[in-house]
Amino acid sequence: MEHIVEIKNLKKHFGELRVLDDINFNIDKGDVITVIGSSGSGKSTLLRCINLLEIPDDGEILLHGKDILKGELDVNKHRAKVGMVFQSFNLFNNMSVLKNCMIGQMTVLKRSKEESQKKAEQLLATVGMSSFIGASPAQLSGGQRQRVAIARALCMDPEVLLFDEPTSALDPEMVGGVLAVMKDLAKSGLTMIVVTHEMGFAREVSSRVVFMDSGIILEEGPPEQIFTAPKNERTREFLSRYLA
Repeated sequence: MEHIVEIKNLKKHFGELRVLDDINFNIDKGDVITVIGSSGSGKSTLLRCINLLEIPDDGEILLHGKDILKGELDVNKHRAKVGMVFQSFNLFNNMSVLKNCMIGQMTVLKRSKEESQKKAEQLLATVGMSSFIGASPAQLSGGQRQRVAIARALCMDPEVLLFDEPTSALDPEMVGGVLAVMKDLAKSGLTMIVVTHEMGFAREVSSRVVFMDSGIILEEGPPEQIFTAPKNERTREFLSRYLA
């Protein structure tokens, strides 16, 4: 079976700092992969490389066998196929919630205004934000803005959706609503990679958990193995407070 995304020997430095060191893994249709690890372990940089927001120093990123680092695929088309939800929402404050969810469809996918609006309304309903379509993002809470950002990414019909710590900028009471939306997406069969510190979510929803440390993948496996019987001492140490 062809992998949706293949990552081979990925390396990234920031000056002298080695952020990603020979990363290899594959993403298959329907995978829900959570990436866990300490701050500074390379998790977010990995996602940003997959989405081409950072350019790796070496290695390959293949989307359906085409190496995106060699320009075999248009960057905007790649980002439509491999969508991203950011920690800080990245919504356009000068546009309504509805327009935020329409603009990418019209400019990148060349959909008509009517088609884009229909899709946006449908997906805003999916994330529980129908009653806010005329609002400006500035009028919304952090949790509501993140749900709009998820709807906006879904409007592009991504094959894979990357989530970069989507709840870490939220007040604690807002986290549950966003995680509930993400759990529903996982159940619907959406292929997802989630960088998160929410270990309960990782344990409950993942098909695979990847533990990163100092720019390398130290351990990966199904959640029941990683959370109940991790093989690596560093993984055990990191998870000790969650394994009690």
